[in-house]
This record gives sequence, structure tokens and C-alpha cells, in this order.
Amino acid sequence: MSQARYEQQGAIAVITMDNPPVNGLGMELRRGIVEGLQRAKADDAVKAIVITGAGRAFSGGADIREFNTPASFAEPNLHTVIREIEASTKPVVAAVHSVAMGGGLELALGCHYRVAATGAQIALPEVKLGLLPGAGGTQRLPRVVPLEMALNMIVSGAPVKSEKFKGTKLFDEIVEGDVVPAAVAFAQKVVTEGRGLPKVRDLKVDYPNAQGYLQFARNTVRAVARNFPAPAKCVDAVAAAVSMPFEQGLDAERAGFLELVQTPESRALRHSFFGERAAAKIPDVPADTPLRKIESAAVIGAGTMGGGIAMNFANAGIPVRILEVKEDALQKGIATIRRNYENSAKKGRLKPEDVEKRMGLIQPTMSYEDLKDADIVVEAVFEDMSVKEEVFKKLDEVMKPGAILASNTSTLDVNKIAAFTKRPQDVIGTHFFSPANVMRLLEIVRGEKTAKDVLATTMKLASRIKKLGVVSGVCDGFIGNRMIEQYSRQAGYMLEEGASPQQVDRAIEKIGFAMGPFRMADLAGNDVGWYIRKRRYVERPDMKYPKIADKVCELGRFGQKTGAGFYKYAPGKRDAIPDPVIDELIVAHRKALGITPRKLSDDEIVHRLLFALANEGAKILEEGIALRASDIDMIYLSGYGFPLHRGGPMLYADMYGLYNMVNRMKEFAAMAEKTPNGDPGAWTPAPLLLKLASEGKGFND
Repeated sequence: MSQARYEQQGAIAVITMDNPPVNGLGMELRRGIVEGLQRAKADDAVKAIVITGAGRAFSGGADIREFNTPASFAEPNLHTVIREIEASTKPVVAAVHSVAMGGGLELALGCHYRVAATGAQIALPEVKLGLLPGAGGTQRLPRVVPLEMALNMIVSGAPVKSEKFKGTKLFDEIVEGDVVPAAVAFAQKVVTEGRGLPKVRDLKVDYPNAQGYLQFARNTVRAVARNFPAPAKCVDAVAAAVSMPFEQGLDAERAGFLELVQTPESRALRHSFFGERAAAKIPDVPADTPLRKIESAAVIGAGTMGGGIAMNFANAGIPVRILEVKEDALQKGIATIRRNYENSAKKGRLKPEDVEKRMGLIQPTMSYEDLKDADIVVEAVFEDMSVKEEVFKKLDEVMKPGAILASNTSTLDVNKIAAFTKRPQDVIGTHFFSPANVMRLLEIVRGEKTAKDVLATTMKLASRIKKLGVVSGVCDGFIGNRMIEQYSRQAGYMLEEGASPQQVDRAIEKIGFAMGPFRMADLAGNDVGWYIRKRRYVERPDMKYPKIADKVCELGRFGQKTGAGFYKYAPGKRDAIPDPVIDELIVAHRKALGITPRKLSDDEIVHRLLFALANEGAKILEEGIALRASDIDMIYLSGYGFPLHRGGPMLYADMYGLYNMVNRMKEFAAMAEKTPNGDPGAWTPAPLLLKLASEGKGFND
């Protein structure tokens, strides 16, 4: 059955693209469009053709299911389809509604006329995948809308509503309601009035001092998008539309596309795009698993995390009760939530009435009885198993049957927490990241007895509250924190060996990280890591730790909240200022260990940090804690400040080459052997890493 339905309305043929969910322009649909055009061309009774899309889109562009497959390049490719439209001897009208993005917009630009419904989202978003439009978008769009508008759309990839194009040549008509009857009527008018077969390609780009504007745009783009080559290439392609004949401009666009598709930045962005979609798929939980109803929520704890979690529910329109055991802590938490909302309103992100609406959805309480009817309760209390035990035993008593009992634990055993209840099937981990009302990641921890419908419901809820939900199995630290521990250990060892906190931080920030390990520790609170390490010393006496971080904490330097950590901080400011006290502490510590400091290169610093992450990630994959390597990368991209253009620790390792990574780790192990207090065992490659390296494969293959 063709993915392009053909019907006739009087003298007008209507070709309807029908490839759910967004009419992606896959091979079968492209063939169907061409066959429909040929059928209409051969029928003397047909005087004009309308192309539209079924369902909730005109077309969202390329069919992502065909990415990186031969089908994506198979004939008829999109260029061929557009040439067939332009060469039609009968007028072709695009009836655009809902969404016309990427190749969908390029298809519409190839039609002789375009009629749009109001509210349709119009975009060329290829730059978000590190690419540029590859089927004439950079050449045709500047011919129908002002150059500045076209370039902004192409460089940003942001959607623009159809009515914003009123007065331009992009749309011949913009109509309310059903666009297909309007397009059919317009096509009949075109035939009756003999308007001919105008082509966008024949228009000229009309803009005063276009070259001056384009040079200004180049300079701006280089400054703003320095880690990404695609925006600058987009400017070059649009410049070709200004200065070259159309076919030469198309060639320049194609050359730019082929160059970009080979870049590591585009690979990283495409990896992120597909990785986010893959994260929602759980192999043993069918997509049609019945979900539990979530119409109300509760949060235990009104501190920084609890308040942020409550805001997520209120932002999504879900009423939430927030519980504290002390009145002053409760009032302080509610006041902080209000202040956060009011700050958003001052910045124009919220309307003043929305502040009151959301505050109205958050009800404070000091009684567990007030929570009993909630559909989900999230515990956000102190990270101590005895405290969790007390809370979950109480929740087991009061919560209604079928309620989901979630723990915001960042490291503790969810199976043990579930065992405190008589309903372990209803218990799940929901590890929010601080600040919880801002950070997009939600690590969803599946206990061994967590019911499938609880997991499916929590994943759906993550999307509803605008989080990226990623599933983790149960282990100490789950995925993100288990890996960051190895990263932090290496950072500490490098201080012992000769680096300073600022050198380590600068080296990793230089490759795009939001902040280095020591600035990150100061922000999170050094006492948090100290608490975990003290637990480790009892539970894992075999695991070695560099002791500088402990010595910093022993001085009461817990980071920004105390005004001093690895750096010092001026009151009310977040600027990390190097502190001679820390330099002296490090020097004394090295002397006590008998270490002669050496010079570490930035390259060594970066790769010790990144390979510590990836090697632990390989163990997590092998143990089945993570479902796929891309899930690990999504956690690091959305929760730990890993630079988007690097794609995450596992993709970074893939692009470096696992064979090369193993050899580099041997070098690090040899250096650790020669260093007092060194830990060569930290560089033992995970079995999965060795296996894939020997096979010439990557984690994401």
C-alpha cells in the first residue's frame, strides 16, 4: 500500500502523504509522491495538484527510521521529488498545516504555490543535528522571505508560526481552519486565472548590501557557536544563494552538507537526538503497557531538592502536597518556592497570575495522613538508609493501594528501600538532579521487584514534567554517580601528582565542560562526597581514595555554601578564587606521601578524567545496569555538564577508538605504578572494553 494516497476532487488531484507519525519523507513515501504526480500528469481531467499531509503534520522532514541506511539516499531522493514537482506541467500547490520542517518545508518550497493554515510550525532544524538543509532549503528560503529572516531560521533551526510570513512570498494564502479545501479552491483559481507555473528557483535574493550583512552574520555565528561548525556553514550556503546561479548554489549546499555529516560534532548531535528517543524504550516493557493514573502527587521534604521536585509537579498542573516535620523548615521551603517563581516572573518567563496558580497547586503539610490519596509520593529526605527506612515504613502504612512510592536517593540501594514496605512492586527510584526544577535529567532506578506498569508510568511522568527519563538498574551510585566517583578519584590523584585544582578544572573546561571537578564539588557541597567516602571506607576497604578532598572537608571547607572549598568565594558571589591555603595543604600532603610533583599536560588530565568515566561505563553496561551505551551518554549530556558537541563519555571513547583507549590506559597504569599512593588497578580495562577493542567495535555499534 502506497504511503501517498491519491484522490480526485473535481479537476484537482490531491496527494496525501501518510507515513505516521509525522509523514517522514522515507523512500516509500517519496516513491508514492512521484507516482501520484505521474498519474495526475497523465490524466487529462486533472488540471492541478495539491500535496498535503495526513494526521498531525504536513511533513516533519526526513524519516528518522531511515537515517544512516541506504534507503535514505535511494532514488527518488528528495531532490528528485522536488525536480518532478518543478517540472510538472500542471500547477502543484502545497497545503501546509501543523508542521512543515526540514525536508517537509523544502518539499513545499519546490511547489509552484503554497497555502498554509494559521499556527503551522515552519522550520529548517537541520543545524540541530550539526547539518544544514540538504534539499535546497538554503537556496530557496532566502528567495521567498527576507534574507535576515531566512538566515536566522536556518542558523537557529527554531520554528516560526505560519502567520509570521504574511506579506512574504513563502505562502500565497494563510487560512483559518482546514487547509485542504482552501488549497483545492486556490488551485482551481490558479487554473481559471491561468497563473502559470512559477518556480522559487527563478526568484532573486533581494537584500541591500547582502554581502555586508552576511559578513556580520559570519562574525556573530563564529563567536556564539564556536564548538559547532554547522551554523557557519549555513551562512556560507545562504551566501551562495545570494552570489551564485541557483544550480551552483545547490552544489555548494550539497558540498557543505556532505562535509558536515562527516564531522564529529554532527555525529555527537545525531547521537544525542537518537539517544534521547532510544532512552524511552525498555525492551521488556511493551509500549502499550497500561499506565497508572497520576492526578496528584506528594513530596517528603521541603528542602532544596524537595521544593524543586514539588515545583516540577506544579509546573505540569499536578496538585502536590509537600511534607516537613518542622514548621520552620516547611515555611522556609514554601518561601523558597515562591521566591523561585517570582524571580521567573521578573525575568518574563512566567506571568504574575501563573505564580499564584502554581503556588495554589502546592499545599504544605506536617501530617502524613494528608498524603494518603496521592497517586505518587517522592521521598527527598537526607541520604541515610535509616532515615529512608523510617519514611518508607510510614508511607507503607498511609498511602493508598496502587500509589507509586518513589525515592530521590542518589546512591542508596532501592531494593533495600523497597524491602521496608509490604509493596516492593510499587517502589521505584527517581533521582532528580539539583536544582530539580531546572535540571532536565531524571535517573529512574528500577528495583528488582518494581512492577512494569510502575516503570512505564514513571517514564511517562518524566516526559509530562519535561524531564529526560533514563532507566538505571540498582547499584551503588546508579549510573551517573557511580561513574563520577571514578572521575573524581582521578582528579584527586592528579592533585597529589603535581596538578593544581585550577589546572585540572581549566583543562576539562577548555574542551567544553560546564565546570571542572573541583568547581563542581564546591558547588554540590564537598561534605556530600565526604559522607559517601566515609561510607565507602567501611563497605569497600579495598578501594583506594586520594585523601586531599577529606583534608579540605576536615577544615570545614564544604564549598560555596561555606564560602570556601577547593577555592574561596566572596559573599554572594560564585566566582572561584584560587586560595593559597589549598596550595599549602596540597604541598604538605605530597610531602607526607613522599611524592615529587611533576608537570601534567592538559591532554593527560582530560583523558584520565574521560577514560575513568568510560571504563566504569563499560562495567555498568556489562552488568546490565544501563540498557545501552547511549543511555549513559544521555545521562552525562543532560545531568553532568558533558559538552553536547562531544556526545557523552561513551561516544567520546568510540570516536577516540577503543583500541587506542586501552593502550592509553596502559600508559596511565604504568605511571601509577611509579607514583607513591598511585592506583594502577584503576586502569584495569573493563572486560567489555577489551572485547570490543579487540573486535574493532565501539560501545554504540
